[in-house]
Amino acid sequence: MTKHNKIDHFGVAGAGAWGTALAVVAAQADQKARPVTLWAHEQDTVDTINNQHENRVFLPGIALPESIHATQNSADLSACDAVLMVVPAQFARPIMADLAAHLPTHVPIILCSKGIEHASLKLMSDVAGEYFEADRIAVLSGPSFAADVARGLPTAVTLACPDDALGQRISEGLGRPFFRPYLTDDVIGTEIGGALKNVIAIACGIVEGKKLGESARAATTARGFAEMNRLGEALGARPETMAGLSGLGDLILTAGSRTSRNYSLGVALGEGQSVEQVLGQRKSVSEGAMSARAVQNLAQRHSLDMPICRAVDLIVNDGLAVDEAIHDLLARPFTHEIEKQN
Repeated sequence: MTKHNKIDHFGVAGAGAWGTALAVVAAQADQKARPVTLWAHEQDTVDTINNQHENRVFLPGIALPESIHATQNSADLSACDAVLMVVPAQFARPIMADLAAHLPTHVPIILCSKGIEHASLKLMSDVAGEYFEADRIAVLSGPSFAADVARGLPTAVTLACPDDALGQRISEGLGRPFFRPYLTDDVIGTEIGGALKNVIAIACGIVEGKKLGESARAATTARGFAEMNRLGEALGARPETMAGLSGLGDLILTAGSRTSRNYSLGVALGEGQSVEQVLGQRKSVSEGAMSARAVQNLAQRHSLDMPICRAVDLIVNDGLAVDEAIHDLLARPFTHEIEKQN
């Protein structure tokens, strides 16, 4: 990547709630609107954003800046200075391949989706690395509900980028007093937190739905965080990243609020609904349900004990009864909280 221009024109690939919220942030700078090109899969989403300046399906009730232009043509993103990749993880690969054919080689890609690809068990940065040079890739993650961000409520996130100069450019272009990116070069740690917190949030929601109490939810959150750290260590993440915004911070947010799609999915499962019933009623993606099997397969690949994530996987993908999963977790042998080193 040879150019080091200021980022004035962001592109956003994916017009779900999070992509739309990031488009709002990108459009707001120095009390004036900046151009943002927002790629959407659905034509009706494009039409309502361009004509009514609202994303009524995925982010209703939020007025969008008129400088946001929606399009169904991904080639339109080639005019942007940087592109935020916000397509859900399991659908990201073909969109990345398409973008690679259109974008100039100096345009950075900021990965904003949280998940692990099913077939390859790759993080999004690994998938992106098949299509883009490593020095073009950054990751944005952290505790951030789309509606909060779109309304300008204070939010802090992690921006992971191996190239510090690029990280600074992105931070200056996207950062606002109410939207504060904190820089790191730990891409793996930033992604692991974002992927696993969704799975753990489903477990915490089940605790709520089954009315097992706040003590049980706190224990599930803490033991889930231990599992997140276990996988992070195996993949090379730094402990301080796991304890930061994109790890513990995002877990605290996602595992304790019904605003979270993953937590609310768990609540519904705990109350007796089936996975098919809940997901069939939703327009948006619950990434935890889609990443649970990949997380479990990664744990097996690295010989890791991750019982909470395994239970969520069995419930979501194999139809294990919630009560049976809870019984199996509570029947596990008593052990040390911190694993002893050999």
